[in-house]
Amino acid sequence: MADGHPDPTLRGRDLVGLGGMLAGAVVLGMVLGLLVDHVAGTSPAFTLVGLAVGIAAGAFAFWARVRSVLR
Repeated sequence: MADGHPDPTLRGRDLVGLGGMLAGAVVLGMVLGLLVDHVAGTSPAFTLVGLAVGIAAGAFAFWARVRSVLR
């Protein structure tokens, strides 16, 4: 913008970055859960926990990023 403040909108590249961040957090949580399951000898327990943590972390990061852009 002309007054030196950034434009408070989300453009296409921002949305792609948000989607990648959300997907990355979910995949990372699931992979870590699978690794812990493999080491611990459990079946879906830590995979489900890792998936839930990944979803929560991705949602929080998504919310924080959108909030900072819209401020």
